[in-house]
Amino acid sequence: MVTLDGDVLARYQRASLYNSPYPAHDAGCAVDLYPPTNRAPSPVAGEVVETRTVRCPSRPYAADHDHLVVVDTGEYLARILHVDPAVEPGDTVGLGDDLGRMVRSGFFAPWVANHVHLGFRERDADPVRASGSLPLELGAPVEAVAWDGTGTVVETGDTYALLDAPEHPAPGETLAGIATDDGRVLDGGFPHYEGGGVLGDGGDAVSFLGREVGDAADGRTVSWRDVGVTVNGEPVRGLSLWLGIDRLGVKVVAPGHDLAVGDRVAVAVE
Repeated sequence: MVTLDGDVLARYQRASLYNSPYPAHDAGCAVDLYPPTNRAPSPVAGEVVETRTVRCPSRPYAADHDHLVVVDTGEYLARILHVDPAVEPGDTVGLGDDLGRMVRSGFFAPWVANHVHLGFRERDADPVRASGSLPLELGAPVEAVAWDGTGTVVETGDTYALLDAPEHPAPGETLAGIATDDGRVLDGGFPHYEGGGVLGDGGDAVSFLGREVGDAADGRTVSWRDVGVTVNGEPVRGLSLWLGIDRLGVKVVAPGHDLAVGDRVAVAVE
């Protein structure tokens, strides 16, 4: 298990171990980090040992190529994606140094914002293949914030609507996430990806907004049950849940929605 230090997480507005459909995130083996600008501060220090351009699915809203940057930290190989590198093999980078411009990758769903993907491998492992990274844990406390399922729309896109609730308890001071019914933190795409994650001690069953929504046999990785999400009684694709340092809120994933900024909504699990 690799621990990602709190001072690393504090450089980004939000983070998620599980909000992805790709196998690199299985069992929380990678983290997506969302910087405040479209430049990517390095989440690690070490020597750049490889950069590579790779093809990705063609999407009308995204590039058809992505980039891999591999950094030898002296303890692990750090595998970084979605950054057009301003560095090259042989360069030394420090924590927070500029790695380059973030790429809107064809691997992203349309409701996903630009971010830095980070995973770690043993130093003798293959850094290129998608799966094989080590499980990650966060070296910082995450406060669980209760939510009653209501909120006001503060931002919209073609495929999503962002809510203002729940409110972050201490912006800029601590990580916070949406609470399960028993006070753990829920992370991931619910339920539009196959699974998500839960942070904190508790039983196997995971309950959210008054419903049992999944099972965490390992106490961490959640397999969603056959549930759905509605907004004001209408079915939507799901919810994007994350860990925020500066703000919280919930992103409603709803391609083709008719929600507008200022709308008051009620979210329920069916």
